[in-house]
Amino acid sequence: MRAARLIKMVLLLQSRPSMTAAELARELEVSERTVTRDAQALSEAGVPVYADRGRAGGYRLIGGYRTRLTGLARSEAEALFLSGVPGALREMGLEDAASAARLKVSAALLPSLRDASRTATQRFHLDAPNWFKEPKTPELLPAVADAVWDDRRIVARYRRGESEVERELEPYGLVLKAGVWYLCARVAGHGVFRVYRIDRFTAVDSGDERFERDEEFDLPGFWEERAEQFARSLLRAEVVVRVSPGGVRRLPYTVDPGSAREALETAGVPDGEGWVTLTLPVESEEVAHTQLAALGPEVEVLAPPELRERFADDAIRLAELYRG
Repeated sequence: MRAARLIKMVLLLQSRPSMTAAELARELEVSERTVTRDAQALSEAGVPVYADRGRAGGYRLIGGYRTRLTGLARSEAEALFLSGVPGALREMGLEDAASAARLKVSAALLPSLRDASRTATQRFHLDAPNWFKEPKTPELLPAVADAVWDDRRIVARYRRGESEVERELEPYGLVLKAGVWYLCARVAGHGVFRVYRIDRFTAVDSGDERFERDEEFDLPGFWEERAEQFARSLLRAEVVVRVSPGGVRRLPYTVDPGSAREALETAGVPDGEGWVTLTLPVESEEVAHTQLAALGPEVEVLAPPELRERFADDAIRLAELYRG
């Protein structure tokens, strides 16, 4: 524990011209007395830590004691500090490792690039969860993440409907989508890749058995393909609508963008008023009612009859409401 703290102290001093005992104590989460003892231990070990006395004093390294990482442009250095997603790293149990890595890079950079971390984090921030949803970290995520990093097989129990199922999996990769964690894994013995929501896992047992990773596996490509398949699988119904020019512009923002694009590409010629008639894939009539209602008078439902009647009732109620 102390050895790791001493290394961190050296890296902190490499990344800054000077630090007071109070600043080091805060960064290392120890007392100032411990900082003094650690500085003395480093000096006795041959690390040139120098203590400036007085009110503006502090600790610094002398004699050019530092490792420099050369050949990095400013944009490259800043990109390094954008590669981590703080919230995701924290949820996977990797926050300390990422912090140590960033500190090592900072300490090794040329002095002119030392502010790369600050300039990057001041300009870009990723907030992964959806609006109006409280993100909840799956309890078993760190265990799954460890297995992913080490290429270790796991035996996972997960909820499927009202029952629980047990599978032996080869965990290939993790995906964070709109605040929800997913595991992309190959079912052991079957060679089939599947996607699992980690918050549905009820138990994860990871032993020491490793699996041989398929180096041709492309996690981003696999996820993109499965996500598209999943989105399409939800669209099990169709509605026929007549949409105004304004409604056409707003349609991709109210329904699935892919289905809106396909429907518009196959739509007929606009009528004399510029309205187009199209067949729109939707998840269900209930979902279509909610989505299309956002277009108001810019859309007319032609079929199915039950949905058209529902919109007609909505129109009557709205007219009565506003007439009053």
